[in-house]
Amino acid sequence: MTALTLDENTAARIAQAVDDGFDAQIGFLRDFVAIPSLRFQEGPAQDFVADALRARGYSVDDWTIRLADLESLPGFGPIMGDFSRARSVVGTHHPVEVKGRSLILQGHLDVVPEGPTEMWTHPPFDPVIEDGWMYGRGAGDMKAGTVAAIFALDALARAGVEPAARVHVQSVIEEESTGLGALSTLQRGYRADAAVLPEPSDFTINRAQVGALWFRLRLRGRPVHVAVAGEGSNAILAAHDVIRALQGLEADWNARATQHPVYGDVAHPLNFNAGKISGGDWASSVPAWCDVDCRMGVLPGQDLAEARAEIEACVAAASRDHPFLSNTPPQVIWNGFQAEGYVLGADADPALGVMQSAYARTFETDAPLQERKMTALTDTRFYGLYYGIPAFCIGPRAENIHGFDERVDLQSVRDLTRMLAFFIAEWCGLNPRNQRDAGDGCGVHRLG
Repeated sequence: MTALTLDENTAARIAQAVDDGFDAQIGFLRDFVAIPSLRFQEGPAQDFVADALRARGYSVDDWTIRLADLESLPGFGPIMGDFSRARSVVGTHHPVEVKGRSLILQGHLDVVPEGPTEMWTHPPFDPVIEDGWMYGRGAGDMKAGTVAAIFALDALARAGVEPAARVHVQSVIEEESTGLGALSTLQRGYRADAAVLPEPSDFTINRAQVGALWFRLRLRGRPVHVAVAGEGSNAILAAHDVIRALQGLEADWNARATQHPVYGDVAHPLNFNAGKISGGDWASSVPAWCDVDCRMGVLPGQDLAEARAEIEACVAAASRDHPFLSNTPPQVIWNGFQAEGYVLGADADPALGVMQSAYARTFETDAPLQERKMTALTDTRFYGLYYGIPAFCIGPRAENIHGFDERVDLQSVRDLTRMLAFFIAEWCGLNPRNQRDAGDGCGVHRLG
């Protein structure tokens, strides 16, 4: 038997089902955003998602990630911190009868630190809705997208249909730091004909993305009293000298980027960031130590080993004639992202074509989906670069991501939910729900 087609009557039922469930969806999103899923503290948020997937009757795989299982895999980035409680959660829909193409829907629930809470208009983990926007850390990046994927599947069930292919709903961590959550699902064996990540993109397709290298500059000197400061090594001031040298390397790499076949027309695609600094022990002691956590962008196709060597050479050159660092050169410690850039290939065209159809149906337009080249990165690289799974991002409108007063536009969340439901219906095909109800009940999608 062939899968049901998405006719106008079925599409109308699905759209109405999205609307009927939207108040519950917003309540679910509010509860999700209220959980502070900061790095190494994601457990309660994973419990929330796992419980929601179980309540819907999906087969749920909830496991602790072992670094030893991932270290040999391409794209691995080393961890600095307690990773012993890290988990991935995957809920799988198994159709009664497979007729269509399989799909991964992946969202990450890790969020970046909120910073000083007094600099937010509203508390970052106490979601507030004003003028059609929901405010809160992670509301845009990317809990709204994850929730839209879950509720898109709910809408299909409410409309009396189900995907006619296997669908994995994946909740991962570490997207903001290493990507090891996504990598763990691949190591676990999860595969599909395509992967869609509903990251906030204001309904644009990420055609290309840069990679990134994270590293720590570790500077050590000799502490003395400020009265004889000239006899000591001020590690904090010395760190600024190294940072200026790395800014010079950033300028050099961006000059070379003008010749890149994909990013040649993008102004300043590679960004160096000295994102966190700590050092010293006492206001009246010359600081003997300083650690600076840094990020440097890399182009698609740029060799990571060569890029690391250039960074290390830059730090060494900045230290060679330095009055303090020449005797105690800084260490460069690689941690976090060791990520290559990624460009969508022709293998993504079938899925992009279906998404174009879903977009046209959602917004009643003949306009093509817009594409962009990101100067940041996402988890799509693991699927496309290493496992041959076409993967792209498309998601709602969000603002102040990684900043204060992060927010997501709720109308765009509704539109995304409808668009994802249409995409799933066309990509996976549809089975009638009465076929499920006549079966053995395994994986039944229960709606509250």
